[in-house]
Amino acid sequence: MARSANQKLKLLVLKDYLEHHTDEEHPAAVAELIAELERHGICAERKSIYDDMAALGRYGLDVQSRKGRTPGWFIGSRAFELPELKLLVDAVQSSRFITRRKSDALIRKLEGLASVFQARQLQRQVFVDRRIKAMNESVYYSVDKLHAAISAGKKVSFRYFDYNVRKEKVFRREGRRYTVSPWGLIWNSENYYLVAYDSEHREMRHYRVDKMAELAVTCLAREQPEGAEGFDAAAYAQRHFGMYAGREASVRLRCANSLVGVVLDRFGMDVILVPDGEEHFTVTLPVAVSPQFFGWLFGLGEGVTLLAPRWAAEEYAALLSAALDRQRGE
Repeated sequence: MARSANQKLKLLVLKDYLEHHTDEEHPAAVAELIAELERHGICAERKSIYDDMAALGRYGLDVQSRKGRTPGWFIGSRAFELPELKLLVDAVQSSRFITRRKSDALIRKLEGLASVFQARQLQRQVFVDRRIKAMNESVYYSVDKLHAAISAGKKVSFRYFDYNVRKEKVFRREGRRYTVSPWGLIWNSENYYLVAYDSEHREMRHYRVDKMAELAVTCLAREQPEGAEGFDAAAYAQRHFGMYAGREASVRLRCANSLVGVVLDRFGMDVILVPDGEEHFTVTLPVAVSPQFFGWLFGLGEGVTLLAPRWAAEEYAALLSAALDRQRGE
């Protein structure tokens, strides 16, 4: 049989068709594969298809054959199995910082990793109560820039803003740029935060990535705090409740035994729980003492008491007293 001009594309066409149009439930018969090749102007005989399948198998593609009433060829294992793709689609769909347009684009790319039949199972919506998707797609690219800066050991520069009651951007520091040394990115409470060393104030600070504007990676070498050999993002996030800044301290709590799970969920299995009578335990924890931390304590109800340090206990009592006065209208 004369070879067509597209004959060199034969294996590529077969590989593409198998990956996108077959799976265990939908094998492709030899006649179907020959018809697909003909659509690309490629001539093929039945025997050559068997040789091609063997070649693709040697290449590393998991080409499987099925005999019986519905014989044919299909792709067995893939780089991502269907349950894994479903998990990734759910994560993209429910992520707040990824815009609706970018979510749709990413999901379409994930669908391309499955057969067209499996892809239909990925076209689903994940509903999360009152989920609000970000409107600004720049966050997606800002995260990539920040990772690059951290990897290269360079400072970053940006303008930082809040919103006023008219939902307008209001830049802090009268619009002057921040220049900081990035050390880590933290995903907390549905937002990305950059943790960076501010050499001007000589301390580690964090910034909401979606509130950064005009982000740029500089040519300046990154600095690190004095005496710090590395940065532990997990430990930093654990100390800062809701990523609110506060005075760092080792606080001691007295908790009801029913709160063991709550403490372990928040601070991990490495914390030391000291029995205090039959119904309570005490625990010492490193935290950034902030209104958000006090709010967490209050949410635990009567089962927890802040014992130390004294200044933190006094601040907590004053905060509760002021809240009570406001509620009473005093």
